[in-house]
Amino acid sequence: MAMFRYYAANEKVPASVPAKALHTNFLRTGRIARSEEWLEEERRFLTHEEVAARTGARLENAGKKTHQRLNRFHTDIRFPKIIFHKTLAAAPHLGYVHVTASRSDFADHKDITWGFYIANFTAEISPDFAPDQATGTTAEETAGSIADGHFFHRVKPGYSRMYFAVAMKSELDGEKRRQVINREIRNNGVLFRTADPKTALKNVLMLGARTAELRKIVEAIG
Repeated sequence: MAMFRYYAANEKVPASVPAKALHTNFLRTGRIARSEEWLEEERRFLTHEEVAARTGARLENAGKKTHQRLNRFHTDIRFPKIIFHKTLAAAPHLGYVHVTASRSDFADHKDITWGFYIANFTAEISPDFAPDQATGTTAEETAGSIADGHFFHRVKPGYSRMYFAVAMKSELDGEKRRQVINREIRNNGVLFRTADPKTALKNVLMLGARTAELRKIVEAIG
């Protein structure tokens, strides 16, 4: 991915130019003055650290609001609030936020740990996964080690969102344990991926519904 440069929006409001001056300038130069034009030296370029901090704040705000929506749905469906984010190294205006983690039972697998994320980009999710740090084995520590360089492919940096959940498992790496993607679940560990927030909400609620009655209630979401 190509490196990006970022600059702060110019907040100065240009002084209004009299119509006569505009007319005179046009006769003299043949150019039409545009109020939104500003000099190159007026730009204040942002460091990648500044951009990453702004991106992280927005991502975590989105994660907190999404967690609130999840826990407002039903008193018997509750998720822990586990908010943390990561930005992409080469493009710090892009990143993802971890919203919650829990455990669920599937047809052939029991007590599977998973994490739910929101990204401000779309990409292909690869089954090839290389964690970048050692983590514990609890749901609260799930998926902090997703490495963007290994997990996301063909990143599209447009104005979009991607919601996804990933199954994880603990694996011994030397003397330490780390969380890795659980490829035994649906071949690649990805429980779902969608650009639709309503679909994502429903999918996460289904993962958190412990009884058939609760699942029927979630299924009724239009």
